[in-house]
Formats: sequence, C-alpha cells, structure tokens
Amino acid sequence: MSAPEKMLEAVESLRAEEASVQNLFGGLGNRLGTYKASPAQMLEASKIIQGATKTRRGMRIMEEAMTTSDFPLLFADIIDRTLLGYYRETTPTWQTYCHRSTVPDFRNVKRFAVDGAESVLPPVKERGEYKEAPLNDKKDEYAVTKYGRRIDLSWETLIDDDLSAFTRTPERLARAARRSEMKFATELFVGKKGPHEKLYKASFKNIVEHGAEKNPPLSIEGLQAAMLTLAEMKDFDGEPINIDAVTLVVPPALMITAKNILNAQQIWVNNEGGNEKQRLIAENWMRNNVTLQVEPYIPIVASEENGSTCWFLFASPNEGRPAIEMGFLRGYEDPSLYERAPTSRRIGGGGDALESFDEDSYAWRIRHVLGGTRLVETGGYKATVASSGKGS
Repeated sequence: MSAPEKMLEAVESLRAEEASVQNLFGGLGNRLGTYKASPAQMLEASKIIQGATKTRRGMRIMEEAMTTSDFPLLFADIIDRTLLGYYRETTPTWQTYCHRSTVPDFRNVKRFAVDGAESVLPPVKERGEYKEAPLNDKKDEYAVTKYGRRIDLSWETLIDDDLSAFTRTPERLARAARRSEMKFATELFVGKKGPHEKLYKASFKNIVEHGAEKNPPLSIEGLQAAMLTLAEMKDFDGEPINIDAVTLVVPPALMITAKNILNAQQIWVNNEGGNEKQRLIAENWMRNNVTLQVEPYIPIVASEENGSTCWFLFASPNEGRPAIEMGFLRGYEDPSLYERAPTSRRIGGGGDALESFDEDSYAWRIRHVLGGTRLVETGGYKATVASSGKGS
C-alpha cells in the first residue's frame, strides 16, 4: 500500500480534529507530489498532516497509519520551518544601529580601516613639490562563538501531554535564539553602569553635554545636544563626517519620554541672539531625522546603575563606519535545530520515530553561532554618543 493510501485510511479518525495551520505549514502539502498521488489524495493528505500535528491523538493515529520514513523530507522540515518562522516573526531591533556581517569560520576576523590623505588639498606653487600625505591603517577583530541548548522529554511526558505543550518546543528555542542576539548586541554598548566604558570616553568626545551639564537626562534639549555632538564629529583627517539618519536607543523606562519627544508636532526651543534669549515654537524636525528603538536588555545589562536613565544615539550602521558589529557564521546565519536520530523501531511498524531505545525519550538541540565587537580602533566611536542620564 502506498504512503498516500495509508494516509487516506486515517481520514475518518482525524476528521473531527482537523484544524487549519496554513500560516505555519503553508504549501507543505504540495510536497506530497513527489509520491505521484492524485490531486484529491494530496489535498486529503495535506489536511491530515495539518490536523495530526495539532493534537496528540491525531499524531498517534498518524503514527499507526504511517511512519516518518514514508515522508522523510516532509517531516524533517516541519519543525525546522516552525523554528525559523518564530525566529523571523519580528525583526531584531539591534539591526537598526549595529552592523550585521557574515564570517567564514571560527578564526578571528579583522576589520581594517585606512586613514589619511582625505583632508582638503593644499595649494601647490608653480613648479612646486607635491607634499606627501601619510596613510595609517587600523584594525578591530573578533571571533564568533557557538551557543546552544538541549531539551530532553521522556516518553511518559509526551503521553501525558493532553495540552500539546511540547509542540511549542520550536517556539521556545527560537525565542531563546532571538533573545541571545538582543542581549549580545546590548552588551556591546552597555556596561554595568550604563554606557560602556570602552566605547564612550571623554577622550572620544562622545559623551553628551548640555551646557555645563554632563550626561543630561533624556529631553528635547538633551537630544538636541546629542545630535549636535554627533554632527560635530570629525574623521581622523579633521574633516566633517556626513550623518543623515540616527537611531535613538532607550531602555523601556524612557520609552514614553522618547515617544513624546519624537511624536510632538511642535517643540519649544531657545533662540539666543545678542544678549537676549527668546523662547520660540518650532516644528518638530526631529520626527523625520530620528528612529526610536527600545531595548529591553539595557536595564538588565546595566545592573548596577543608570539602567533606566541611560540613552544612546547611533548613526546608520550601513553608512560610513559603524560603532558596533555582529557577525554570523557563513551558512549558519540562522539558528539550527536538530533532533536526535531514532534508535528504536517498533516491531510491526508505526511507533515513535524519535524515541530512544535505552531511555524512552526524545531530544532536540538548537545551535546558534554569533560574535561581535566594538569598532573602536577603526573609529567607530565617532558614530555614536551616549548619556548616562544621571546629570552632572
């Protein structure tokens, strides 16, 4: 009996429990075409798979009707597609201010920059000598690291799982991978006391000052001072750096303050001229120049102080030299999910394809490879400014 015919025998048993999961497994039924089933058979088989993967009873009926060896490509792909679906359901916020790259292997990768000879050209007299300009190279480097987790479930646990809780295993692992990226990116620019001391220094001139006050709280005036500080950055030749778009990164505690600032139609500004200071109403030009990102891991990383008050500005990581970079292993840019190969086979067919012979258990493992660094040596600190928010 062919695999599609085996599946059709289970139709009546599953009909009451069929449920559409087209958003999750969309198009998978079409892959049954490799078994040369008729269109009607493929439609019925697709419905069975959708219903069976939704309930434990349906899964057991499926196992009696067929084994995963009948459809190895289909069943091996379902859980992996589910994981990637959850992993990609939202775009991580760090990509708006952190440069993303791909690395070839686990060895250190280097990011080089060459500076010099880019300042304004000096005049040359008639028959005069052209002055040579020196070039200086700089580098930053880092390596990716392997991260992962394993989940083992006993056969008894799956039998008792009347709420189908174990079916959320891919969702849990995908969420863990996404959170790992978010925290790793946050640790590149946030330290235990707020702005990371290796990226933000007085000598770098990237700590926000508003008048005589250093590290001002987030406000219209403070944000204007930060944007002015970023706009006044110069490269290693003393030339201005062109910055068009910036991202404001704040902890959850400053989300409302940041939104109020950026969503206001008009703002009050001080206009100083001569010996007079005037208070003017202006259109809120910052709405079109600043993108807001709220990073929930800021207060977790800044665990000692300023976790709820620090804030940051980043120039676009895709223009010029980025402040921070995260790299992913080539060919493994997304998290990889593995299941333990079956070590048992029920005599007579059917049974649990993933069951361990010795332990009556199932196991899944996720692996994610990533790394990153602060691009300080190559001048990335010129692409960001920060304030602890505590005031001086």
